[in-house]
Amino acid sequence: MKQRELNREVAKATGETVATIDQLGFVPLEAIPYERDRDPLAARGERLVQIAPTASNSG
Repeated sequence: MKQRELNREVAKATGETVATIDQLGFVPLEAIPYERDRDPLAARGERLVQIAPTASNSG
């Protein structure tokens, strides 16, 4: 599903405008979530640590 299609479907389901949905940044669910705004975090013990970008998670 393309981003435009997703935005239209979410807008239709929620009653919001497509522009509002676009600003909120909905993305399709994936098996492993993708962080668009920052490098991914991982839990080690009881603290979160930054994961260095690799070819598989650099986007």
